[in-house]
Amino acid sequence: MRASLIQIAVNADEGDKAAESVNERRGRVSSLVREESGRADLVVLPELWTTGAFAYDLFAEEAEPLEGPTFAAMSKAASDAGVWLHAGSIPERDPEGPLYNTALIFSPDGELAAAYRKIHRFGFDKGEAVLMSAGEELVTVPLPETVLGVSTCYDLRFPELYRGLVDRGAETLLVSAGWPERRRAHWTLLAQARAVENQAYVLACAGAGTHAGVPQAGHSIVVDPWGEVLAQAGAGEEVLRVEFDPARVATTREQFPALKDRLLGLAPPRR
Repeated sequence: MRASLIQIAVNADEGDKAAESVNERRGRVSSLVREESGRADLVVLPELWTTGAFAYDLFAEEAEPLEGPTFAAMSKAASDAGVWLHAGSIPERDPEGPLYNTALIFSPDGELAAAYRKIHRFGFDKGEAVLMSAGEELVTVPLPETVLGVSTCYDLRFPELYRGLVDRGAETLLVSAGWPERRRAHWTLLAQARAVENQAYVLACAGAGTHAGVPQAGHSIVVDPWGEVLAQAGAGEEVLRVEFDPARVATTREQFPALKDRLLGLAPPRR
């Protein structure tokens, strides 16, 4: 299976780039997705790339309904490219008022396969933690080749979420993130840990640039079920392409059946 992680730089007023509106960025990202036609089966985007993950002042201003302009642009891009598309996340405004950090996953025909409202919100007593409501549902998406488990950024620090995804059949764990550069070491460490403990692939796509003054880590990463890094991006905007074998998850779990020895929490019954 071929995957492309598009590490988008959100603040396009940096370096030699001109300032870019949210709508212009939608168009640019749509083009980047279309360019993966014939190169990828699965494309993954970062968290909150329309606004920037730390651009708190823009969340309410740029919030959109689930089937808003980003939905329309990404649905068309997925269909045009013929790819499964994890379209990152958007600030979603629920019809009843609350805001959510919501990830959108589209099938190759442009249909919405799933939407995931981020469960663990970052910020403690400020930022996303107070501006966004928490999601409540774990989300998996069955593909012909594998089962995707969907998560967003700060979720990566909570292993119980990934255990829940695995118990729902997940074999490939997707992480869409706006991870700060000052904690980049944690990003790599946690991605490898989630892969090893769940004997699953981890495809983690982070943003680049600077979000409202917060430098982003970049360094999107793909990790195999043994914790080996298959590919990792640099700090700037780029497309990280990798080919992986989904069948290796089942092989790994058969060769080293650690998941069968779980005794606590959501462990399956012992045989």
